[in-house]
Amino acid sequence: MSSKVFSAATVGLDSETVEVEVDILSQGLHNFTIVGLPDASIKESRDRASSAVKNSGFKAPHRCGRITVNLAPADLPKNSPIYDVPIALGFLLASRQLSFDVEKKIFLGELSLDGKARPIQGVLPIALMAKEKGFQEIYVPKENAREASVVDGLKIIPIGNLYDLAAHLTNVQKIDSYPQADKESLFESRFHPVDMSHIKGQEHAKRALEIAAAGGHNVIMNGPPGSGKTLLAKAMASILPKLTFKEALEVTKIFSVSGNLPRKDSLITQRPFRSPHHSASAVSLVGGGTYPRPGEISLSHRGVLFLDEFAEFPKNVMENLRQPLEDGVVTVSRAKGTLNFPARFTLVAAMNPCPCGNATDPEKVCSCSPSQIIKYQKKISGPILDRIDLQIEVPRLKFEKLQEEFSGETSEEIRKRVESARETQKRRFKSEKIITNSEMSSNQIKEFCRLDDKSVELLRIAVSTMGLSARSYYRLIKIARTIADLSEEENILPSHIAESIQYRFKV
Repeated sequence: MSSKVFSAATVGLDSETVEVEVDILSQGLHNFTIVGLPDASIKESRDRASSAVKNSGFKAPHRCGRITVNLAPADLPKNSPIYDVPIALGFLLASRQLSFDVEKKIFLGELSLDGKARPIQGVLPIALMAKEKGFQEIYVPKENAREASVVDGLKIIPIGNLYDLAAHLTNVQKIDSYPQADKESLFESRFHPVDMSHIKGQEHAKRALEIAAAGGHNVIMNGPPGSGKTLLAKAMASILPKLTFKEALEVTKIFSVSGNLPRKDSLITQRPFRSPHHSASAVSLVGGGTYPRPGEISLSHRGVLFLDEFAEFPKNVMENLRQPLEDGVVTVSRAKGTLNFPARFTLVAAMNPCPCGNATDPEKVCSCSPSQIIKYQKKISGPILDRIDLQIEVPRLKFEKLQEEFSGETSEEIRKRVESARETQKRRFKSEKIITNSEMSSNQIKEFCRLDDKSVELLRIAVSTMGLSARSYYRLIKIARTIADLSEEENILPSHIAESIQYRFKV
């Protein structure tokens, strides 16, 4: 006799329905075979599922002859132990130990040898797919129920163990469904350890970070050690606007698939702030593996990727940032397939001007030779630097500035202006597929960034005297558009162009 139970497979950030078919042939010696492109963890499901079935009080598979499990479609790679529960249920149906309606139900979960359900990765994209495909109930390990609860229109059944699940499906002892998440309450808490008011001075850098937060622009800070570059980068997280629910779903899917979603959270409600060490490999930054997983640049999607000691990163690692910085997506190609991961992040980089760090410090003597300084700064290639909108100098603070009582605006005050500018952009791009000014194409710049004659003349002088590329030219206009939004100006003024030119300092 054969049976069929529905499950799912995740490829990249998308999910597909998988039919778990189980056939039992009572004649012949016992054999348990799983087909349909399973990886090693799924092939081992036969042992986990067999022990879980036996230890839950049912007739063990090894007493039932030849068992064949097919994971259809057979050409779709499967690489997660989430099929333990559907395989066990499929066997119980095929061996007539259970009888229940499988329609409109989708089952996920790993089983321990005693039948308990263990938590899995990638539940959110599967739940979204289940809703889209018309499934009504989703069965997940109870630790994953919170994650699935953010999807409306699905009945979520938390699985504790196989025995209780069987009792629920046969109406012997019902399991209470998990309540839907209160999405409004999820976005209420907001805490940042570093506030802009904690930072003395550096008003020029704070202004640059405000522009970056408002328009989604990339920033590089150059200055001697101890000038506050790292603290400024950490404080930027406190002035970013709140995630929208749509953005939160995008970010949470990435964290869920990569296994980085905290068990206590059902949704990522604060913009990510990722800060990989400069010894990070290219794969950890970009993503990859036998079955490609998101890297740091995707985990910082809709948030901040902070690269401290930027010049210390291996050059081949930094060059991998070119495509994501330009396109907002990273393409990972492997022998087993090509996947696209979103990577619309704000890059915040920090570096010293030279190996000893004192080249730009007027009160300290630099011990580096000119050739060492040139070699150090050339670690950052021209194409990478050309993709960074705001390039600023962060000087060392004097004692008098450190002793000042006044520390400037708080993050909350700055964030209000940033959110107001983002609302302006939301209205502007309501019929477009972009969110921030930094995402504008050249055609969109022509439509939304009209310039008067004086502004055009300023740009002409800047391009000719600074030797800027076409990309830099358009980035200057995008920055000016953001500055105008922060000033609540409908049109870009010459003063906005002039300020944007200030942030093209060449490190």
